[in-house]
Amino acid sequence: MTILSNGHMWKHSEFIENKNFSFNKNKILSSLTKEDIDDAYSSISNWEGYSSTPLIELNKLSKELNLNKIFYKDESKRFDLKSFKALGGAYAVEKVSKGNKDIVVATATAGNHGRSVAWGARRLGLKCKIFISEFVSDARGQAMAELGADVVKVKGNYEKSLIECIKQSTANNWQIVQDVAWKDYMQVPKFTMAGYTVMMREIIDQIKGDQITHIILQAGVGGMAGAMVAGIARYLNYIPTTIVVEPDSAACVLESVKSGKIEKIDIKRESLMGGMSCGEVSLVPWEILKNSIKYCVSLPDDDIAKTMKLLGNASFSDEKIIAGENSAPGVISLITSCEDEKTREKLQLNKDSNILLIGCEGDTDQEMYQKLINQ
Repeated sequence: MTILSNGHMWKHSEFIENKNFSFNKNKILSSLTKEDIDDAYSSISNWEGYSSTPLIELNKLSKELNLNKIFYKDESKRFDLKSFKALGGAYAVEKVSKGNKDIVVATATAGNHGRSVAWGARRLGLKCKIFISEFVSDARGQAMAELGADVVKVKGNYEKSLIECIKQSTANNWQIVQDVAWKDYMQVPKFTMAGYTVMMREIIDQIKGDQITHIILQAGVGGMAGAMVAGIARYLNYIPTTIVVEPDSAACVLESVKSGKIEKIDIKRESLMGGMSCGEVSLVPWEILKNSIKYCVSLPDDDIAKTMKLLGNASFSDEKIIAGENSAPGVISLITSCEDEKTREKLQLNKDSNILLIGCEGDTDQEMYQKLINQ
């Protein structure tokens, strides 16, 4: 190896196989329907400024790892929000508003979802309230305020900001636009997830004759991962190996897959992968993920900055890729899986493998991005 062989040990914290794996397309598409998925693409593809984000080949990394191709979906180019979340929150705002200019939309967020909701509200001329935890950077809060949102910082973690959002929204009759589902709140998160499936529709058009053998999906509450699995069920006539990756400090999907039921994680420390630092998988994606994810991986923060830098200096591909901290985990989990012989064999990663990675964000927090790549 050349890119990776400098004495650095790439590692994951935990790797498990889902003993309840059973990829059932009909069951998946009962949670997020074909109509949900098609309606989202029909609407979003007609928004002003819409275009497919690039699908980049990490040709240098695939050669290094002795794989056929590695595809990287670059969501740093999504509208002017630099994140796949632009697809979900803004679409959900459109669906819940139904042309009513008088409603107020509200959400709790770690950053990118809030920007999408604020942007969607501005598109439609709506008022927007956003609740963020004390751990969300000032830069992310300012970015939402610049889109016209009233941003409220709440003491405590993401869960505390969500509780405050629900409390104030209930008291003021605001419409909550959340990407997290709970009992009696399922439809809006489905709208959000339907928006995310646009990525898979674009990917199908972009890969042409290649067949994806493996797809690695980041998870926080599981919305993006669940949406992409639903996109597989909708658009592919084959089933790639599905892998979820999470921070080891907040591996709520992994722990839930282990036990076969939703497990809540007590987060002791916040991960650099801030948008993925969630203590509980959401109900709607869980119904999809619990049987359709084949493997789960958890990672420490150790390799995040290094991976962002390698993507940014064109070490993995022919072009420089601006990848935020939540884009790095898919790349890292692929490298760690290839470097560990048992995991590589288990996943059947070989010279015929075509891997799909989701570069879910760019430098959505430019100050943090510069700090990390210059470590």
